[in-house]
Amino acid sequence: MNFLKETLRKNDTLVLGVSGGPDSMCLFDLINSLKEEYNLKIIVAHINHGIRKESEEEETFVKKTCEEKNCLFTSQKLEFTEKRNFEFQARQKRYQFFKEVVKKYNAKYLVTAHHGDDLMETVLMHMTRGSILHGYSGFQNKTVTNDYILLRPLIYTTKKEIEEYNKVHNIEYRLDVSNESSLYTRNRFRKNILPFLKEENKNVHQKFLKFSEELNEIDRYLEKQTKIALTTVFDFGKVNLPEWKKLDSVLQHRVLEFILKEEYQDNIHNLNSKHLKLIESICNSKKANGKINLPLKKTLIKEYDTLYFRPNVEENTQEIILEEKAVWNEFTICKIPLETKEKNNFILRLNSNEVVLPLKVRNRKIGDKMTIKNFTGTKKIKDIFINEKISVEKRKNWPVVVDANNTILWLPGVKKSKFDKNIDDFYDIIYKYGISEEKKNEEK
Repeated sequence: MNFLKETLRKNDTLVLGVSGGPDSMCLFDLINSLKEEYNLKIIVAHINHGIRKESEEEETFVKKTCEEKNCLFTSQKLEFTEKRNFEFQARQKRYQFFKEVVKKYNAKYLVTAHHGDDLMETVLMHMTRGSILHGYSGFQNKTVTNDYILLRPLIYTTKKEIEEYNKVHNIEYRLDVSNESSLYTRNRFRKNILPFLKEENKNVHQKFLKFSEELNEIDRYLEKQTKIALTTVFDFGKVNLPEWKKLDSVLQHRVLEFILKEEYQDNIHNLNSKHLKLIESICNSKKANGKINLPLKKTLIKEYDTLYFRPNVEENTQEIILEEKAVWNEFTICKIPLETKEKNNFILRLNSNEVVLPLKVRNRKIGDKMTIKNFTGTKKIKDIFINEKISVEKRKNWPVVVDANNTILWLPGVKKSKFDKNIDDFYDIIYKYGISEEKKNEEK
C-alpha cells in the first residue's frame, strides 16, 4: 500500500489485470480501497483462455464483481493456432490485449498481481535455464515501457500473506486447478523448491527481492557504460567487430545484449546465456563469415568486420535466359551499344563464335570453376568470393553468367573469364551489370 500511495496521483487511470484468482482479487480489493481517495478510474481487463470448462464462469464472476464495485470491465477470449508453447503464446496474447486496453482508455498504468513467490520462481527458472543479467533479476515493482508503466505492488508479499488477507477481508475468488499441475515448469518450482527455501528462511522472498534490486542497480550502471561504448561500436544496425573486441568483456556482453534487445523487443525472453555464448564465439572466430539461426526465425550474420541481423533469405535457384535483358534480384544485366568504351568488371564483351548461345544467368553451384581473364588454369568460384570478400549471404544469390554448355563466362561486378574481349578485339555482344530501375526509384 505504501508503494501504491507513493506512486499513484489524483485522477490516474489504471488498467488492472484480473483473472479471478486469489492474487488478482486481492490486488483488486487493494486498488479499489484507494479509488475514492485518489479519484481513480479503474478498468479491469480479464483474459478468458478458453482452455478449462470453468473459464466462462470465472469471466462472469469477475464481470459481476466489477459491476458491484462500479468499475469498468473488458475481456477477451483467446484462440490458439497451435498447442505447442502454450505458456509463451498465452503471455504474448495477454499483454497484447492489455496494451490495447491501455491505449483505448488512455491509461497511465497497467497493474498486475505478480507477488514475491512469483519473483522467486522467475529468478530460479532463469538461473536454471540460463539468462542475461537483466533476466536473472526476474521482474521489478515498476517497469516503464513505451506504452505504459507496469506496476507490481504485490512483489513485497508472499502467497501465504495474500491468502491471509483474503481470509480476513472475506475476498471471494476462483481457483485454477491447472496451477497444481506438474506439467508446467513454474508449478514444479512452486511445489517442490519454494517450500524448502521457506523452511530455511521464512522471509526468503525478501532476500530474493534484495537480490533482484541489487542486480537491477548494477544493470542500470552498466546500461550507462554500454551507451557510451555503443557510440564507437554500433552504427546503422551493425556492430563494428574490431572496435567491439577492444572493449572489456563485460561491455562486450552488454553490447551484444543490446542488439538482441533491439531486435527481439518484448520477445527477449526467448534467448538465454547459451545463445549469447554462441554469438560471442562467432564474433571471436577467425572465420571471416558466419551466421547463427536464433529463435523466432531470426538470423545473425557475421560479415568480415561487421555483425548484424538480417531477414532469412531464400536461395535463388532460378536459371534465366539472357538475351536483351535479365533481371536478377535488385540488379539487371542488359545489352548495351557496341561503341561503349567503358571497361571494368561490370562490362562483358563477347565474340558469339567463341561461346554457345543462348547465354543464361543462374546462381552458383557447388564445385563451380572458371578460367579468369589473363590467368592460367581454373579457379573455384568459392575461392573468388572469399578473395573478393563477398559475404556468405550475398554469395547465395550472386548472378553467374554461363553459356548453353554451362561454361562460366562472368561473375558480374567481380571477375570476368578468358572469354571477355578487349576493346581492340573483335566482339559482337556487350553486356552491362547494374542496379535495376525499380531499385533506383525506391532509393529516390
